[in-house]
Amino acid sequence: MRTPLIVLLSGALASLLFAGTANAVPTEQVRPVPKGKTALVANPIYKSGKLDEEACQEQPVYNDDLESAEVYLDFVLDCLNKSWEYQFSKAKLPFSKPRFAVTPRIGVPTGCGKFPDGAQALYCSRNKKITFYLSKGILSEATELFLFQTLSHEYGHHVQQLSGILPTVFLRKYKSNKEGLAELRKVELQAECLSGVFIGSVWRSLGRRESDFRYILSAAYTTASHGKAANIAYWLTRGFRQEDPGACNTFIAPKSKVS
Repeated sequence: MRTPLIVLLSGALASLLFAGTANAVPTEQVRPVPKGKTALVANPIYKSGKLDEEACQEQPVYNDDLESAEVYLDFVLDCLNKSWEYQFSKAKLPFSKPRFAVTPRIGVPTGCGKFPDGAQALYCSRNKKITFYLSKGILSEATELFLFQTLSHEYGHHVQQLSGILPTVFLRKYKSNKEGLAELRKVELQAECLSGVFIGSVWRSLGRRESDFRYILSAAYTTASHGKAANIAYWLTRGFRQEDPGACNTFIAPKSKVS
């Protein structure tokens, strides 16, 4: 019996919240990145339609093998870049690829401080960099979808950064930590949904079974670092089924769905 892997990402954005390029289309066709409420609730990326159905062939990866996991992630990142660059061109928003690094240990510099204990991956909005911790835990289940989904989640934060969502959230002043954390949950649940959007768009090319997707959903019930387990599963599934960023507007969702 497989034991769900705990995928923890919680500290990655919280530290930023309370602390404070090449275009995909010609410059004249790129609109300004939205700010404020518009960025959150009426973002052009929500209106960009379904992600195009792209082929994303997974590379061979082996459990407990660091080198094959690094190669695997590089290829997944290429798929993410291709899909989201075209999506940003449809939204007429400027696009740039994120920086990317993998590490076999915590404590390495990320651009937003040292990589924290308890996180699996981190997106730093200051330098637009994803740092992925290839821990023994995730390497032990490398053939599952955890590598794929975790990188897709962090790329969701890059989408939020480029589309003005993260800058808006980080620049707002909050009356209390409770209010700020509530907004952070919307950010994290949206990133879960955006990861589902990408996975759904390439699913037919992966040759995976439905049980593989259900297995990563089961991890939501092992940890609630991004909100209630049922809500994590809800947003990931919603994105997967609709394959459309417009399905991921957590900023207008009922409180019951973002708690």
